Amino acid sequence: MRIGELARRTGVSERSLRYYEQEGLLSAERTPGGHRAYAEAAVDRVRRIQELYAAGLCSAKIVQLLPCMRDSDGGPSETADASLVRELTVERDRIDRMIEDLRRSRSLLDSVIEAASQPLPEAVK
Repeated sequence: MRIGELARRTGVSERSLRYYEQEGLLSAERTPGGHRAYAEAAVDRVRRIQELYAAGLCSAKIVQLLPCMRDSDGGPSETADASLVRELTVERDRIDRMIEDLRRSRSLLDSVIEAASQPLPEAVK
């Protein structure tokens, strides 16, 4: 499929798809006319890349991780090993810290919202 179709099917811009290819995250064949031609599996690959970016991983980490994952379901491939487990544990711990930071921020915002929602005392009006 051509780059425009892949972009439409995945909701990812053509520019991003070119970047993925430049970073080694995605590959394409070239037609005799020089256009990119992607295999059907590229749809799952792009979705997997998007999920990993959304989890906060950088492209360098994703390049290391992708060969150890099946694109279709994100499960481990036969190349997954102990070093991958260590790296992923570090990433998971980082995400857990981010989640905790977000929970604290939300709690603070809830407190401010609650306080701001209360009517002002008569003396302040």
